[in-house]
Order: sequence, then C-alpha cells, then structure tokens
Amino acid sequence: MDVVETAAACRDALDRARATGRAVGLVPTMGALHDGHTSLVARARAECEVVAVSIFVNPLQFGDPDDIARYPRTLERDLLVCAEAGADVVFVPPVSEMYPSWPAPPATTVSVGGVSDRWEGASRPGHFDGVATVVSKLFSIAGPCRAYFGLKDFQQLAVVRRLVLDLSLPIEVVGCPIVREADGLALSSRNARLSGGEREAASVLSGALAAGRAAIAAGERSGAAVARAMGVAVARDPLVRLDYAVAVDAGSLEEVGDIDDAGTVRLLVAAQVGPVRLIDNSGALEGADETPAGADGTEQVRQLERIG
Repeated sequence: MDVVETAAACRDALDRARATGRAVGLVPTMGALHDGHTSLVARARAECEVVAVSIFVNPLQFGDPDDIARYPRTLERDLLVCAEAGADVVFVPPVSEMYPSWPAPPATTVSVGGVSDRWEGASRPGHFDGVATVVSKLFSIAGPCRAYFGLKDFQQLAVVRRLVLDLSLPIEVVGCPIVREADGLALSSRNARLSGGEREAASVLSGALAAGRAAIAAGERSGAAVARAMGVAVARDPLVRLDYAVAVDAGSLEEVGDIDDAGTVRLLVAAQVGPVRLIDNSGALEGADETPAGADGTEQVRQLERIG
C-alpha cells in the first residue's frame, strides 16, 4: 500500500494504473474509519483493480471551529484499517496541499444549488459548499474513476451526484448501504464522542425512521403525518433534541405532500444528542438499504433514490 501526501503523487499513481488498463475506485473519507468506511473499500475492491482512499479532515465544511477541533483524528489506526481492507493508495494531504492559501480560504469554491439548499444545508450554512469544493478537488486529482459514498450521508450523496452531472465529470458515483450497529444506530465517526447514556439515546434516530416506515406500511400517505410520527419517536428521549424529521422526494429532496409512490420517498432525521449532532435516513420501504456492522459491503443496493 502506497501512502502519499501530495496531489501530484496521488495523480501519478492512479494515472499509471489506468495506463495499464486497470479501473480505479476512490473512497473519500475524513478518517476515524469504521465498518461503514471499510464496507466502501470492500465494494471498491470488488469492482475495481486499484483502490484509493483519501483521508482529509476538510476545514471548509465545518462552520464551528470547535467542531473541527473535536473531530477525531486517528491516522495511524486508519492506515492499518486501509491496509487490512485492501486499499492500494492512501492519499493523506496536509491542509496546505489542498488549500495553499490556508488559513485564508481559497478564492475558488464550488456551490451546488437546489439539493443543497434545505435540511443539512439550512442547518449548516456553507457546509455543502465545502463538501462540493473538496470533492471537486479530489475528483480532479484522482481522474476518471468510480467514487464510493455511503447512503448514510444521503443529502451529501445527492450533492455529489448533481455536481458530477452538471460539470460532466468522468466519475461514476456509487451509493453504498448504511452500516448499522445491532441497535440500529448508523455508524458515524462522531459516535465516539457520545457518552454511554447518549449512545443509548442516539438509537431513537433509527427508531424514528422505523416509525416513519411503519406508518407508510400501515397505509399513511400524508408526508406531514409520517414526519409527525418520526418526531414523536424522537421526543421520547429527553437527551435528544430534534432538528428535523421529514419525508422527502429522493430526487429533489423536497418535502412530499401526498405519497403516491413510497419507492421514491426518503425519510430524513437529524438531532442533537448531547454535544453531538447526528443524522440518519432510510428508504420509505422496509429493508431498503441497510447492512449490519461487519457485513460484506459488496452487496448490491436496491436503488430507491432518483438523483441526477
């Protein structure tokens, strides 16, 4: 496994791979790797001859300086995880490599309208501009490839797909299943900051999604009613403060009124649990896109979203 710190070295390694006819898979991460990340690497390993993982805590997507300061950094362990998962190249650039002007922000940034405007975009102003900018740079460095993202960050996936479509980038974006703990909590690097009680409370997010799916399965066709059922589930735990719970069109991410086709609906939830803000989502149909922790990430996902 090659560990490189410069864009030139990463680009050269992946260009040489393509020159010999090998397909490249890219897994962008911010480190603090867990089973969700390794499932992405496993999927890339199954579908591509060369797998690259990027590890970069992107300052542009953090609005709160304290939030980025608390973000876990476990590079030594992450490199071991990458090696065991089968990565060929790991790109670990310093901030100065990605943003030479830093701490002054870059003069050029990328903004994706529409799908980035609401939900996480409204709660975290500037977040998706930071995501779109760093992903654009990573795609430029990696070159033509398949890029693997988890469905856990569903709105981010929508932003990346729109970015690729609108800019005609030579990238195939692959969405992969959400990986969950036994109690349903979606794996996230932020989970490590939860205390024992907060960790237990955090499971109400997946419980809210289950309540939304159950309402739809029982025949509820009002998006607002489904959202209320999700909100009631979150309110059961006093340690959890709801930001939003909503049923949206999976393509536009706009809130749905009447649900005509549950297969086109995505349930989204976000809440503050102690000091940690968590997000989760699911398809509106039972068992749509979930993978238990430790499961094989090469499993094909039934595509419910209509993005791009």
